[in-house]
Amino acid sequence: MTAPGPASAIAVSKELDRVMQADRGRLLSVLAAGLRDLSLAEEALQEAAVSALSHWGRAGLPASPQGWLLQVARRKAIDVLRGTARDNRRAEALSVLAQEDAAPEPETIPDERLRLIFACCHPALEQKSRVALTLRAVCGLTTPEIARAFLDAEPTMGQRISRAKAKIAAAGIPFAVPDADHWPARLEAVLTTIYVIFTTGYVAGADEPRDLCLEAEYLMRLIDRLRPGDAEIEAALAMMLLTAARRAARVGPDGASLPPAEQDRRLWDAARLAEGRVILARAVARRQPGPFQIKAAIADCQMAEPAPDWKQIAALYGALCRHEPTPVVRLNAAVALAEAGDPSRGLSMIKALSGLDAYQPFHAARAALLAMTGDSAAALAAYRLAIATAPTEAEALFLKKRMKDLGISRAGRRPRRAS
Repeated sequence: MTAPGPASAIAVSKELDRVMQADRGRLLSVLAAGLRDLSLAEEALQEAAVSALSHWGRAGLPASPQGWLLQVARRKAIDVLRGTARDNRRAEALSVLAQEDAAPEPETIPDERLRLIFACCHPALEQKSRVALTLRAVCGLTTPEIARAFLDAEPTMGQRISRAKAKIAAAGIPFAVPDADHWPARLEAVLTTIYVIFTTGYVAGADEPRDLCLEAEYLMRLIDRLRPGDAEIEAALAMMLLTAARRAARVGPDGASLPPAEQDRRLWDAARLAEGRVILARAVARRQPGPFQIKAAIADCQMAEPAPDWKQIAALYGALCRHEPTPVVRLNAAVALAEAGDPSRGLSMIKALSGLDAYQPFHAARAALLAMTGDSAAALAAYRLAIATAPTEAEALFLKKRMKDLGISRAGRRPRRAS
């Protein structure tokens, strides 16, 4: 039912923008669940939005703009499916849509976004495609915005997103929350994907058009709300909040990145820090241990007073290695062990790692541990390689300062007397 009387073009445009910004993900998830085709769902919703501009201008704003858009989008999809329903899956989707279209225009929209998130983060898709598709479908970022975040060309990112949507359709990936047997494995893929979104935003410059840290926080809070009481979801949210609390302090006045031990704690976000610790404590109290709880505890220990608790961090990384025995986790464990007072053993662990030659943090960590153990020449060479491959200017400047300090230390060292 619509309100009588025409509406101005400005009022219509503002209301449509508001609805699409606030509820696009919710509308898209309902459409995709019925259509089982994300591309068609996006196309139908976009056409419904175009129709709204003219219809709302003539008839006035609907009592439920979201319900109007959903109903019209379903009809647009029905028109498409009637011309192309040559297989059982499309015929079934057409039948479902026809039944839904016969129902009254909905006043409230069910929140099916968890289904959409699980489809976008399916293990059949590669990690970068999961991230891009989640940002596009659930968060509503444009292809140019996503391409800029990943330093990709817009056509390349557009093709990646299109291929991911096509794979979901071709493979019949369900728009559904997995059953109990598959929940833990699928949930880890979802949480990891969202945390990759967060870390991408965390290292990005301040001039980015969309704050990916906030987008990731929104997604994690959404999942926590849609699936309450899950310790790993709570821990992932806690880890994100604890890390985000340090964001304003992660770059010093000279433009160089700073580790937590060297940051100005007055710049930390006290509200996020406190909330993160409360949520972490709630997750741990459920006595359902998992890797994200360990990672969140590591983030908490990095912010301990008056300095990071490296002995506890090293112990936590040892536990994390049992859950995720990956080279990257072992690298971080080696650094923690060195910071806790055993750099020689940490360096031995790094030397035993393989497959990380293209991973910039490996060279930065190796340089630091070589410096700790007194091998200045090898440390300088490792610093040069780490600087050459640093992902940001802030990180490169931090490493240059470390290398300069190492050079000063070498120059100031007195030659040993012969015994």
